[in-house]
Formats: sequence, structure tokens, C-alpha cells
Amino acid sequence: MLVKLAWRNLWRQKRRTILTASALALALILSLVMRCIQEGSYSANIENIARLSTGLIQLQHPEFKDSQSIDDLLSADPEFIDFARELSTVETILPRIESFALAASGDKSKGILVFGIDPLPEDIYSSLSKKVISGSYFSERQNKGDKPQVLIAEGLARQLGLQPGDELVLYGQGYRGQTAAGLFTIQGILHFPMPQLNNQLVYMSLQSAQYLYSTGDLVTSWVLHTDSLADVEQAASALKQYYQQGVNVRDWLDLSPDLAQQILMDRTSGLILMYLLYGIVGFGLFATLLMMTLERQREFAVMLATGLLRSKLLKLICIESAFIGLLGIIIGLLIAFPILIWLLFNPITLTGETAQLMLEMGYDPIIPVLLDPQLFINQIVVVLGLLVLCLIYPLLRLYKIDLVSALKGGAHAA
Repeated sequence: MLVKLAWRNLWRQKRRTILTASALALALILSLVMRCIQEGSYSANIENIARLSTGLIQLQHPEFKDSQSIDDLLSADPEFIDFARELSTVETILPRIESFALAASGDKSKGILVFGIDPLPEDIYSSLSKKVISGSYFSERQNKGDKPQVLIAEGLARQLGLQPGDELVLYGQGYRGQTAAGLFTIQGILHFPMPQLNNQLVYMSLQSAQYLYSTGDLVTSWVLHTDSLADVEQAASALKQYYQQGVNVRDWLDLSPDLAQQILMDRTSGLILMYLLYGIVGFGLFATLLMMTLERQREFAVMLATGLLRSKLLKLICIESAFIGLLGIIIGLLIAFPILIWLLFNPITLTGETAQLMLEMGYDPIIPVLLDPQLFINQIVVVLGLLVLCLIYPLLRLYKIDLVSALKGGAHAA
């Protein structure tokens, strides 16, 4: 009975109901579009950084994070990583060796970072071959007696005056104090968008790196990539529980703290703007609900005088407000969802200097969108919470309404 009465009461003032619901819908539309674009940009940035260097999760020796030493290694035995392969959320697993060396050519030398990789899987994961600007990617077959191949970053090649086909000497410290020295042929030159990578990276096959550093069947890290960012926490938790003390499981937050900090700051500023938007809408909603209560005092007084309990009257107002909130949510979702679907398949394309800058950094010049059910749920909860907050004072006024004064139409019945 109360539900039916509440529904009829709403449409006695159609304009007020539609305007109030529209205000809620507008806030929901703007917040959803803003949050989906924000989170889409964050996901794209994290994905790009992960595929370019760190991965979303790494398994390392417990001491490797602080020492960065070639002595702190993990087993490269397939049985070691079998548990990770069994996780349904993990889609990519790559072994790597990361260490330092002195690169020399002629009378020039420079400290560099060496990556030992499995060429084919690594290329599938990070599209490393697409970054080759001169020469070629690793050859699938090498003739016996050929020097091992390396790929070097463009900035490093320029500093050492090297071209594909030239030779490069690497010298450093190997496993447990052994000397790491080797002569390599430059197979190709890579371009990286980040100067710190473009000036110091050298890639070689995992086997060449293991031979250079005398690590045998050991690696510095296993790089893992999950199906989505949402699966990282669950996968990392499972890996920590399985490997426990013998392995340090690091997720992208730990591997890329600067990126995590930037995202946190940007997300915080975005949330502040969103809640300011809700605050503005909330004032309008509060005023509407309060006026809806005050201008109907005589109506409420008559209902109370004829025997309606105050508790049921409060329920009636709550139901009316819930209908307004539900109507606003439905309108908002009906408008926002097609917009987001369109943006998902037709993302906003940037132009000019901004697009060029993004291309140089290795990113597509687009503004991606993330459609995550949790984002929709969060915004709906915020709208409902805003509605409840705006209802508190009008309900208190109604609960304390003076029946006699209200029946006379007094201005201060409550």
C-alpha cells in the first residue's frame, strides 16, 4: 500500500520528480565517464610499463631487491615454476637474467644494464622486435662458431659509435666472484621512449647471459603477467603462500613505485573533483527533499490525524526518495552505458604535440576506457549514500512535526 501511494505521490509533481532524478542521473553520468576514462588510462600505463620492462609480478631471490647482485638467483628449472603455470589467471611466464656490466668498443666504455631473455616468448610478450630501428631481431639459428648476438639501445649505440655487425666487449662480475667477459656481435639497435632505458640497455639470449655470468641453470627473476590487473593481487597472494620464505613475490606496485605514486596522486585529485560534483548535486537534492517535506505538512498532518503511524509516514517518504534515486540511477545508466561502449570501441584520439609525445613514449595516442563492474557499483553506492544523507534532516523534521500547527498550515509546524 505504501509503495503504491509513494509512486502516485511522485507524479503529482512530475516536474520536481523529473528534475531531481535528472540531477542524480547527470552526476552519475559524469562520474562514470570520468572514472572509466581515468582507470582506463591507468590500466594502459601499467600495462605498457609492465610489458616494456618489469612485468606485473616478479619472483626474485629474497635478497635481490636490495642487493641487485648476480649472486642472488632462483632456479630456472621448469619444476620450480610449475605452480605459477597452474594458476588460471597467469597468462605469461618468462625467465630473465638482469645484471650490470661494462660495455666497451675501441677507446669508449660505459656502464650498462644487461637483460638475458628467451627471445621468442619475450618478443610475443613485449613486442621487442618492433623496437628494432636498425639491423634485425635475434636470429633463430646461428652457425657454429659465430659470436653470440646482442641488441643494444639506440642511445648506447650512439655513445659508443656502434652499428649492426660491429663487435661489443662486455666485462663484469659473474656468479660468486667469477669474471664475466665476452665478445658479442651487434644484431640490431633498439629505440626506447625513456632516455634512462635508451642509454643503457643491452639484450642477449638467456643462454648467452647464463654463460657470460656463469650462473648455470639459474636466473635472477621470473616475470609473470596476469590476464588483467584485477587478477594481480589474487595471483601474488597465491604465489606468496606457496613459495613462502624462499622467494620474494613482487607485484607492479613494488616494482614500479614511482608509477604507483603518480597514479595514486592523480586518482586522489580525480576523486576530489568527483565528490565536489556530488556535493553540488547533493545540495540541490537536499533542498528538493526538504521542500517536498515542508510544503506537504498539512497533507502529512491529515494522514497522522486519521491514524497513520509516524513510522509508516517516514517509510512513505523513504520509499518516495528511493523511487527518485532509482529513477535517477536508471536514467544515468541508460545514458552513460552507450557512451562508454562507444568510447570503448572508438576511443578519443589525441592529435598534435600531445599525440607525438605519447608516440615517442611508446604509447598509443588515445584515451582508453575501462569498463569494470566495480566502477558502476561504486558510483551507484555513492548515489544511494548521497540520497540517504540528504534524507536525514527532512525525516527528523517530519518525525517532530507538531500535528495541530501543521493542520492549521503553520509555518513552524516542525
